[in-house]
Amino acid sequence: MEESLSQPGSARPPLGIYSSRCDDKGRVRLPKEFEEFVKTFPEQQFFVTTLDGHIGRIYPIQVWMENEKIFAEDTDDPEGAEDEAFLAHYWGSVSGIDGQARILVPPGLRRKLEIEDQKVNLRFYNGAIDLYSEAASERRLQRATEAAPTNLRALRKRGLK
Repeated sequence: MEESLSQPGSARPPLGIYSSRCDDKGRVRLPKEFEEFVKTFPEQQFFVTTLDGHIGRIYPIQVWMENEKIFAEDTDDPEGAEDEAFLAHYWGSVSGIDGQARILVPPGLRRKLEIEDQKVNLRFYNGAIDLYSEAASERRLQRATEAAPTNLRALRKRGLK
């Protein structure tokens, strides 16, 4: 059975939201739980970008290559896929991880996300690490809180404990 690239490595991904900081050189230090998780990946390269202009995404390179394939093969909305690929490429770049578990965020992206020399929040979701500014975290929390009663009812019907 082929291993899914949506969760590379063999360790369990970190659960929860963790605080870090984007330093004055644009590097985000991964918390210990993330560092241990990403060390299990077969490749130590990442594609750092945004898909919506508000939340950063740190993709293991093999997960990003799966996205590239989806963009290239989209027949339902090829123009939409190309637009999304353009956006991701415009803001993104490939980055490694240094010996202190830091990943460089491209200059334009860190300005767009307003995270330069700021606190950031990280969470592992859907194959990548989400990178939120404090303001984006607050907006996301508000949205989730407002939708919680409806979402919870629907999820419980589908078996959520």
